[in-house]
Amino acid sequence: MSSDAGSVQEQVGPWWLVLIEGVLAVIVGILLFTNTAGTTVFLVQVLGIYWLIKGIFMIISMFIDSTMWGWKLFAGIVGILAGLLIMTGGPLYTTILVLAVAVIVLGIQGIIMGVVYIVMAFKGGGWGPGILGALSIIIGVILLANTLISAAVLPFVLGGFLLVGGVIAIIAAFKMR
Repeated sequence: MSSDAGSVQEQVGPWWLVLIEGVLAVIVGILLFTNTAGTTVFLVQVLGIYWLIKGIFMIISMFIDSTMWGWKLFAGIVGILAGLLIMTGGPLYTTILVLAVAVIVLGIQGIIMGVVYIVMAFKGGGWGPGILGALSIIIGVILLANTLISAAVLPFVLGGFLLVGGVIAIIAAFKMR
């Protein structure tokens, strides 16, 4: 094994862990296409549990390391509230809410990044950032204009990314081995 391969393995972990991640990504990707509603509801519930636990640990960490205690307290409270909202709300309602909020965040992010790329283009970055910026703004506006439709399509987009990323991870795992 060359020194480059060893440094890559140290960065991402052992090959078998990358393989497991790839297989799980492919499985979840397939489930998002074959049982979209059930898989999405399950993933949102897992996200709620994660946010709740992360919020609790964030508040605990505030007492262990008091640096940035205000941000830790804020993040902990928001995590606990978000986790409780997801876990106590109706599964269908919270799933739609989480997907809609994700689409809104992605739309706003697309517009902001589009403006940044256009500014870069005008500062001498060339046509590439300008075109990318314009496309990013257009996609951001489309996401914000059609939030519920975009939220309904989001599990399929995520499923596609998981399938492709999972296959790439599986191939990379065997190359690492």
